[in-house]
Amino acid sequence: CSTFDQESSTDQYMTPEDEWDRDLLLDPAWEKQQRKTFTAWCNSHLRKAGTQIENIEDDFRNGLKLMLLLEVISGERLPKPDKGKMRFHKIANVNKALDFICSKGVKLVSIGAEEIVDGNTKMTLGMIWTIILRFAIQDISVEETSAKEGLLLWCQRKTAPYRNVNVQNFHISWKDGLALCALIHRHRPDLIDYSKLRKDDPIGNLNTAFEVAEKYLDIPKMLDAEDIVNTPKPDEKAIMTYVSCFYHAFAGAEQAETAANRICKVLAVNQENEKLMEEYEKLASELLEWIRKTIPWLENRTAEQQMRAMQQKLEDFRDYRRIHKPPRVQEKCQLEINFNTLQTKLRLSNRPAFMPSEGKMVSDIANAWKGLEQVEKGYEEWLLTEIRRLERLDHLAEKFKQKCSLHQSWTSGKEELLSMKDYESASLMEIRALMRKHEAFESDLAAHQDRVEQIAAIAQELNELDYHDASSVNARCQGICDQWDNLGTLTQKRRDSLERVEKLWETIDQLYLEFAKRAAPFNNWMDGAMEDLQDMFIVHSTEEIHSLITAHDQFKATLPEADKERMATMGIQSEIVKIAQTYGIKLSGVNPYTNLSPQDITNKWEAVKHLVPLRDQMLQEEVARQQANERLRRQFAAQANIIGPWIQTKMEEIGHVSVDIAGSLEEQMNNLKQYEQNIINYKSNIDKLEGDHQLSQESLIFDNKHTNYTMEHIRVGWEQLLTTIARTINEVENQILTRDAKGISQEQLNEFRASFNHFDRKRNGMMDPDDFRACLISMGYDLGEVEFARIMTLVDSNNTGVVTFQAFIDFMTRETAETDTADQVMASFKILASDKAYITVDELRRELPAEQAEYCISRMTRYTELQRSNRGCALDLSSNIMYLYDQVH
Repeated sequence: CSTFDQESSTDQYMTPEDEWDRDLLLDPAWEKQQRKTFTAWCNSHLRKAGTQIENIEDDFRNGLKLMLLLEVISGERLPKPDKGKMRFHKIANVNKALDFICSKGVKLVSIGAEEIVDGNTKMTLGMIWTIILRFAIQDISVEETSAKEGLLLWCQRKTAPYRNVNVQNFHISWKDGLALCALIHRHRPDLIDYSKLRKDDPIGNLNTAFEVAEKYLDIPKMLDAEDIVNTPKPDEKAIMTYVSCFYHAFAGAEQAETAANRICKVLAVNQENEKLMEEYEKLASELLEWIRKTIPWLENRTAEQQMRAMQQKLEDFRDYRRIHKPPRVQEKCQLEINFNTLQTKLRLSNRPAFMPSEGKMVSDIANAWKGLEQVEKGYEEWLLTEIRRLERLDHLAEKFKQKCSLHQSWTSGKEELLSMKDYESASLMEIRALMRKHEAFESDLAAHQDRVEQIAAIAQELNELDYHDASSVNARCQGICDQWDNLGTLTQKRRDSLERVEKLWETIDQLYLEFAKRAAPFNNWMDGAMEDLQDMFIVHSTEEIHSLITAHDQFKATLPEADKERMATMGIQSEIVKIAQTYGIKLSGVNPYTNLSPQDITNKWEAVKHLVPLRDQMLQEEVARQQANERLRRQFAAQANIIGPWIQTKMEEIGHVSVDIAGSLEEQMNNLKQYEQNIINYKSNIDKLEGDHQLSQESLIFDNKHTNYTMEHIRVGWEQLLTTIARTINEVENQILTRDAKGISQEQLNEFRASFNHFDRKRNGMMDPDDFRACLISMGYDLGEVEFARIMTLVDSNNTGVVTFQAFIDFMTRETAETDTADQVMASFKILASDKAYITVDELRRELPAEQAEYCISRMTRYTELQRSNRGCALDLSSNIMYLYDQVH
């Protein structure tokens, strides 16, 4: 290729080789213009590879940047260059570049590798001009003219409407700068106000064109305005090289529009999908935030000290169940429907499945919901247990106060009595009386020991149950115990004193003593009976109240025997009176051994007989209340035993409808909609059952032996039924969407359903891998292990071990999808960028609609090489096109 062609021609259509041979002796001004223009043109391409040249005859001498320039402008790979620095290495590299130029059909004249290596300026400029002709000008075609003539015709057509512009060549016609400004204004009227240009200001016009082209069109400045103006005839090759850059910048406008439309289409799909994803993320975040805020409330087990406060907590929980939770159940169901719809759209457009943000998967929401329901169940159980505890505490506290009052009433004045020393001045009879009286007191004291133990036991139970006023209970109990110990000590001291005096006095009135001994326990029995008859009680069933009635009947059966004891005690008093009357004894009217009088016994006996019918009335009222509770239990059970099986039956019917191939998908949809309406109409029965359940809770009914269904079972079953019918309708909608998008007929869908149902041996709407393999073989697939494994990754991407009907249909229709490929998107962007490694912000805003241009700008990274040179804002294509494509898909 380095041979010399001695022929030359002066014809206007001479070849580039002949033209350069004619101009071997360059005019110095032309050589200067060519050096600047060719250097700028080479750097406009070399910067795509991250390099540039400073001296055109020196920087190409080793052949390395020359080979790199050819690779950039051709898009092809040249042979691997020699890495040595010897002359023969440089010649070899230059020859590789010249051979590549020859391979493109270019005949090099008088240009050899040795001249390039030696830095021959004219030969180097000639070689670069040859490259420019071949790769920048030769392919220009306008109305059956090409190369130089085509470029000239293009310039004439574009500048024809402009005043003072007459393009006839590539030298004199461009000296005033108006032709360049006209070219820019014709394609970008927003960049230059042509009406303000003057023909008598060529340098201003040229500089305006150079600056606008460099700033807005990414065409580097290749000429100096002064050189062009001051040269009688500017260098034609420099002008042609610079003007060809305008052709390549503007001639692809139609291609750019097509590419922009393609990008708009892709970005529109991307924006729609992103909107759906954002809506999903927003709804999922709101639902998870509600669950996150609700769980701590349900986990709060801080018990209230008052029954009213705990009942308010129970009422708040009922409001949560009736008012706050149902809308969230609907949101959860809608979230699953939106997620399935989005996944279906992505599958239909052959896009990867949508992966929500971490922690916002449907499974994450289901787990959070499950955790909420577990905490919710535990909270309700805790509330009921705490109410029972407070009820028990109130009962024990009242019982404690009653027993303490009775005991303190009995002990009142006992310490002062035991501390008296009346025996020191008493007579024998009085001493005897005091001794017997003290013995009676000891008997009475022993009888009250049981009550003190009961008081201590109740106080201990109140402490164990964490009674809110345990401190006052403990203080009162401690006071009673301390007083009781003091009474025991004082009693023992008085006995010792009386026994010491008793040796002196031996006569004791046996009758008074016998009366006192019999009257004291009988009186204590009556006190206990009155206490029992007035004792408060709490029961939760008819069995418990009947047990209390039985105990009360047993007590009434002992009354005749007690009456005999009363008569016997009163007989002793009669005997005393009789003896006194018989022996003329003057009675003082006071039994020296006891404070109990016959009238006291009579009064208490009458009080006991009065309390017995009152106790009967209380027990019968409680029997009526428990019978009413039993009716509530039976009423709830009667409805629950109907609703529970109804829900299960509807679940099974929906399952049968979802696998039934009779009729079209629309008919299946109508059937499911009718099922859904019937279910919604049935909601009134659930509400009625909720009302009965609330009445039961308000009556403190906590168990029901007449049914195995609890309200919680019914609620869970109802929510599952609503979710199942919604999910089944969504699946049929997705099948319709798939059918319409893929062009599948109803007969094909029925055939798919028939094949699927035939091999769905477990009748659960899913096929095992072995059944799926058998199904494919029956449909004519010739499957090896590797091919079947590949198919399984398509239909079971989550590796669940089963194939659903939706996945089966997706597989059968997968190959019919028509989508935009990554290569098409890449090619479209490169057209907009004029084959650069980057695209400017202005180019995006010019070629794309405003919304989608800003969408790209906000997501693409900056092109660092252009930023370092402070030449404007540009976006890197190599690292962003695949990112945008992946976002779309």
